[in-house]
Amino acid sequence: MRFVRFNDERLGLLTDDGDGIVDVTDRLGLETTDPLREYANRDLDASEYADAEADYDREEVRIESPVRRPGKVIAAPLNYENHVEEALADKDIVTQEWFTIEDKGYFLKAPSSVAGPEDGIELPFTDRRVDHEIELAFIMGEDVKDIDSDDVWDAVLGYTILLDVSVRGDQDRSNRKSYDTFTIVGPCVATPDEVGDPHDLEMELQLNGETRQQENTGEMIYSCADIVEYASIGATIEAGDVVTTGTPEGVSAITGGDTIEAEIENVGSMTVDVTERDLAFEDVDVEKSQLDE
Repeated sequence: MRFVRFNDERLGLLTDDGDGIVDVTDRLGLETTDPLREYANRDLDASEYADAEADYDREEVRIESPVRRPGKVIAAPLNYENHVEEALADKDIVTQEWFTIEDKGYFLKAPSSVAGPEDGIELPFTDRRVDHEIELAFIMGEDVKDIDSDDVWDAVLGYTILLDVSVRGDQDRSNRKSYDTFTIVGPCVATPDEVGDPHDLEMELQLNGETRQQENTGEMIYSCADIVEYASIGATIEAGDVVTTGTPEGVSAITGGDTIEAEIENVGSMTVDVTERDLAFEDVDVEKSQLDE
C-alpha cells in the first residue's frame, strides 16, 4: 500500500497505477487532522481497501506531507562515506568537526519544518547558501523504547522521500535545518512489502534537470534499524515520528526559481519548486536584553 494525505485531512491509498486515490478516511473512522498518525496509533489495517475503485483522480486533489505534525523528526548526520569526504573537503558544508551517530548521536528537526511537495521550499535569506539533501526516511508505526535493531523492522509503518534543506553556516544544526518548509516529505508512505530491502534502493535528485545526487541506499554507514536503536535509548520513539537516514554526496546550493525532482526506487517521486523571501541574513539584528541584577 502507498498512503497519501490529501486535501488537508483526508487519508488515501494510491491505486496500483498511481493515478487514483481510494479515500479510507471514513472507511476507517479517522477523525483527526493528522490521519496517518491516528492510523498508526490505533493500529488499523487498510489492506482490505487496497483494491477498491478510486474515489478521486490524483490530479484533482492536493497531496500534502503524509504526516502533518510528527512528534519528532529524527535525523542521522553524515551517514554516507562519500558525503563525509565531500563535507570534509568543503568547509561551507561542515564548519566544525564532523561527527557520526556513534560519535555524538542524532539530531532533531522542528516538526513545524515539515511540508509537502506541493508546498515547495521557501528560502529564508537571499545571502546564505542553502543546500538540497535527498534522503530515505521512514514513519514509525508504533511506540518503541530501548529497542534492539533486530526488532525495529516490525515497528516501521512505511518509507518515504525526504528533502533535508540546510542553511550552511556556524549556527546549530537544529537552527539551520528547521526553517519552515525545510523538511519536505512525500509524496506517499510506501509500506515495507512495497519497498523490499530499504538498503538496496536507487535514489536520485535532479536540480533543474541536472542530476546532482545519485546513490544506492546500501551505502549507508548506519542502517535504518541502527538509527532507531540508538535514538530509542532512553527516549520513546512514537508512532508517527519521522526518521531520516542521511544524504549521499552531491549536495549543492539552491535559489529561488529552481525546481527539484527527487525519486527513490519502489517509494515514489516528487517535484518541488523553490522560492525565496526578500530578506538578507546580514540585515537581521537581534539585540541583547539588559537583565536586572
